[in-house]
Amino acid sequence: MTDPEKLGIVMTSFAGQFRSEVSRLAKREVKSEVQTLKSASAQHRADIAALKRRVAALESQLKKLSKAGANQTVPDEQPAGEKTLRFRMDGFISLRKKLGLTAAQMGSLIGVSAQSVYHWEAGKSKPRASQLPAIATLRKMRRAQIVKMLEVEALSHSMR
Repeated sequence: MTDPEKLGIVMTSFAGQFRSEVSRLAKREVKSEVQTLKSASAQHRADIAALKRRVAALESQLKKLSKAGANQTVPDEQPAGEKTLRFRMDGFISLRKKLGLTAAQMGSLIGVSAQSVYHWEAGKSKPRASQLPAIATLRKMRRAQIVKMLEVEALSHSMR
């Protein structure tokens, strides 16, 4: 036989073939990962551009509204004859103590549960706007009137 080098055929070693195959596979994997990152990056850029357009539109709208608001006069929030009802936790506690009522009695007069009264007094919640007139009415009443109301309510419950 003849020597392969003499024929001009260069035989590669196993290590050389292995190295080239690993390099080819690594390039293929890197290419797929880079393609995924490129598409994600393009999507993020598109999202950012859309958000910037939205912010610009909202800022423009805000600017128009602030100009329109500056030109208008501020109307009164409440009509002249109507009073704003407020709720103060301390005032509510002192009212109940002054009247000598339990939380259940106070709740039945207002139309809520005793638990609601406890939550109002603890500051965990506040009464609804629809309940404020009932509280204001109780503030204007005397103890004797309230006792009569409770008696009438007790009688109506016992008849049921």
